[in-house]
Amino acid sequence: MKLSTLFSEGKYLVTGEIGPPKGTDVAEVLSGARLMAPYVDAVNVTDNQSAVMRLGSLAVSHLLKREGIEPVFQLTCRDRNRIALQSDLLSAAALGIENVLLLTGDHMILGDHPEARKAFDLDSVQLLASAKGLNEGHDLAGHELEGSPDLCLGAVVNPGSEEIETQLIKMEKKIEAGAQFFQTQAVYEPQVFASFMEKAGRFGVPVLVGIVPLKSAGMAKYMTANVAGISVPQEMIERMANTPKGDRKKVSADIAADLVRKMKDMCDGVHLMPLGWDDIVPEIVHAAGVR
Repeated sequence: MKLSTLFSEGKYLVTGEIGPPKGTDVAEVLSGARLMAPYVDAVNVTDNQSAVMRLGSLAVSHLLKREGIEPVFQLTCRDRNRIALQSDLLSAAALGIENVLLLTGDHMILGDHPEARKAFDLDSVQLLASAKGLNEGHDLAGHELEGSPDLCLGAVVNPGSEEIETQLIKMEKKIEAGAQFFQTQAVYEPQVFASFMEKAGRFGVPVLVGIVPLKSAGMAKYMTANVAGISVPQEMIERMANTPKGDRKKVSADIAADLVRKMKDMCDGVHLMPLGWDDIVPEIVHAAGVR
């Protein structure tokens, strides 16, 4: 089911996320998706996340759909020109995939093939506009389609960015281009998110707050130092640092659930990005009281 339909019904959405394997063995990733499925409305499938070559997001999205798990097909501008991007969107629709998340994509210098040639033929706003055009029955060149898709179009936004006005301008442009919902970068400071939503609320487009469960104090410090728009409060870092390794999942789930509770009334749902810790999603959902 399209996420836009669920939003229109007033439902508070919960989505999860999986990363395809670096190879063809899908047993583990499908197992994680099955574990999350009863607790989420849809599962995002990342597209060569962090510019690391993996099994394609379209293939894994199709496998999820075949199992009755609603996928959100992520598609980035980094690796494809406008012909391939539009073709993949049509392919997704033909396979029964209804929800897509359209992103620029991490630069290949960050990944495992730094020598790869970049595409970036379109940016995320242009990709949204092209997807909207496909929904309307024509391609970017203005040619009429023989059957058009009906995709629910998602985009991303970074509430913790220091350039918040720039984020809001981009958000508005994405809405004009066709975005029907937004997922955010990971948020660890509810007061920062509240400030962002006071300004973004005027757009009237559903927002899912992003939550990445902390795996360690080192991870928290790394994200704070290296990921734009993410700042993990010192008390969370200290809590993870003082937690024995065997208890980290439980404490991480507690922190994530507390964040969801604090921000639940500020937005339209939550996007959980467990980064392989798929088994803590049920605990977060239950503890947060969103199911």
